[in-house]
Amino acid sequence: MVKLILVGVWVAIIALGSVYFSIQMSKAPDPAAEEAKRKALQELVRGEVTTFPVISDGKVQGYFLARTSYIVDKTKASSVTLPIPVLITDELYTALVGDKIIRLGENKNFDLKAFRERIKTVVNKRLEQDVVIDVIIEQVDYLSKEDIRTSMQNNQAPHAGQKIVSEELPADLKDKPGAEAASH
Repeated sequence: MVKLILVGVWVAIIALGSVYFSIQMSKAPDPAAEEAKRKALQELVRGEVTTFPVISDGKVQGYFLARTSYIVDKTKASSVTLPIPVLITDELYTALVGDKIIRLGENKNFDLKAFRERIKTVVNKRLEQDVVIDVIIEQVDYLSKEDIRTSMQNNQAPHAGQKIVSEELPADLKDKPGAEAASH
């Protein structure tokens, strides 16, 4: 009799355990938890303002000023030996000066999405892994040589120049440590 009761209890425990396990496995993953996990693996890396000369007919016509920031995968970035800001600056020089993606007088046709994707793709290819998740172009301005010369003659700081691109940092990254300076 005792054996029969013990077998019954054992079968009930197994049945309840399998029902609990099957319910837990059939639940859809929580999208908010997945998003939070993904965000926890991301880090905002602030870039510096970089100046690029615009050369036309063998002469400097003006300068582009660009500020980029980028979102990287923390785990993959920790394994990179080269400084990521240097790689992005190199790619910006290649794109803006070497390949002349931004052309004087044709700034209205600037394809920001393609430009960001190009920087991301080339840097990830050079690093041989997907370290850069997104590139944020905070500003791309143009200052003509004449604007700089006039400002210097008047002992003034150069005015802002022609704004080509301006983006805001994503709100969820503005709150992360290291992003305080990025919002200014």
